[in-house]
Amino acid sequence: MLLIFPPTAKPCEPPAGIAQLAAALHGRGLPCRVLDANLEGLLWLLGQPCAAGDTWSRRAAKGRARHLADLRGGDLYRSPDRYSRAVNDLNRLLAVAGRASGAVVGLADYQHVRLSPLRSADLLFSAGHPEQNPFYPWFSAGFEQWLDGVATVGFSLNYLSQALTTFAMIGQVRKRFPALRIVLGGGLVTSWLRRPGWENPFGGLVDHLIAGPGELPLLELLGSAAPDRGRVRPDYTLLPMRDYLAPGFILPYSAAGGCYWNRCSFCPERAEGNRYTPLPVGEALADLHALAAQTRPVLLHLLDNAVSPAFLRAVAADPPGAPWYGFARFGPELADPDFCRALRRSGCVMLKLGLESGDQGVLDRLDKGIDLGEASVVLRNLHAAGIGVYLYLLFGTPAETEAEARRTLEFVVRHHEAVTFMNLAIFNMPICGDEAAGYGEGTFYEGDLSLYTAFRHPNGWDRKQVRGFLDKEFKRHPAVAAIVRNDPPLFTSNHAAFFASGAGGRRG
Repeated sequence: MLLIFPPTAKPCEPPAGIAQLAAALHGRGLPCRVLDANLEGLLWLLGQPCAAGDTWSRRAAKGRARHLADLRGGDLYRSPDRYSRAVNDLNRLLAVAGRASGAVVGLADYQHVRLSPLRSADLLFSAGHPEQNPFYPWFSAGFEQWLDGVATVGFSLNYLSQALTTFAMIGQVRKRFPALRIVLGGGLVTSWLRRPGWENPFGGLVDHLIAGPGELPLLELLGSAAPDRGRVRPDYTLLPMRDYLAPGFILPYSAAGGCYWNRCSFCPERAEGNRYTPLPVGEALADLHALAAQTRPVLLHLLDNAVSPAFLRAVAADPPGAPWYGFARFGPELADPDFCRALRRSGCVMLKLGLESGDQGVLDRLDKGIDLGEASVVLRNLHAAGIGVYLYLLFGTPAETEAEARRTLEFVVRHHEAVTFMNLAIFNMPICGDEAAGYGEGTFYEGDLSLYTAFRHPNGWDRKQVRGFLDKEFKRHPAVAAIVRNDPPLFTSNHAAFFASGAGGRRG
């Protein structure tokens, strides 16, 4: 079997999903290869001659090799200006390379001027006309080698930015190798399959769609008769570990599926009914130690929606031996300054924290389970311990008005010294969420595959007003503007740990 992670996603760390799936298949004695087509396809596209003659494009083409080498070295991350230039120049080259195909390709996104990943008809068009995809010359030639001796090919589709190219690749496989069995899974596919009233539009193209973790469905599909050896840890040595755009190998690891809180009213995970499935803490910690010893990462990326307090305590007591970061929740553990210092000693350089709002009433109505007084203590503790904070805020929820949004601004300003980076998002109503029936009112994104619905805000705080508040007031506050400028362009949180306090110095 060949497992493929398609373009486009941020090419700074290996895809954890296919590394886990390949290990599971190998553990049952089933031959399996993996292809990070995202990384290799983007590097191929970056290597194409630059057709544009403008000054920026010529400069970017001239510096291409140096930029790639710098992103894989350590010195670049000590200079925010040089880093931004390298990233933006490479992004420019990708945009120029995709232009003739009607695509806007980037290091973190893929869009098309006519086709939408939210319309099944456009995905089927992409499959029927793979030659119109900018990656076509690369993958059409590559399939002749990659699929030699392969009976089943699986695609891991996790993001909308991958969808059009995924279907172009599937279309080429179906056209050139019609007897091959095609399997499609991943996070985005899981969300599709759990939409209310789902009807499969891809039956004539894809043989099997898989929702959720793919290990057991793939083993059943491949007819494994080998004895069950239990869960096996992911194998990243199957991937080109030294080629990613980071100053060393970033090791991604998931200790749990779903979210242990799982109560937030706005959360797609809850809306889709994804259960919380943690590994035993001892097993997950043993995995981290073994994988860190094997791969010698420059950074560990904990992929959990929220790292559990039990796992945080285990990592603090038995450090994995490398710097690390991940999502956590505001809670009593982080309100303990001694525990925060223990986390820093364990290698924690940054925590991503979903606050969403600086108004207690909004937090209560969203069922976030966060006390703002405790959140203030947490931020102070992390700052004192030298741990960077990537703060996530969500505006325009049904629970919020402009007055509450201003209280969020006031909260951020009061704590600006403890906030290293910020993600500012505008609320989307999940199509299968609890509140969709009460507030939903038709199409939000045009297309039969949209995961969100338009909604009527109970207080008239609509998206246009929210966006105006963010652009004209929130981001213009000097304290907020300084934090927003810290965010690494394009790679954002995936590279932020290299700039966070204690991991290369703060940007600013």
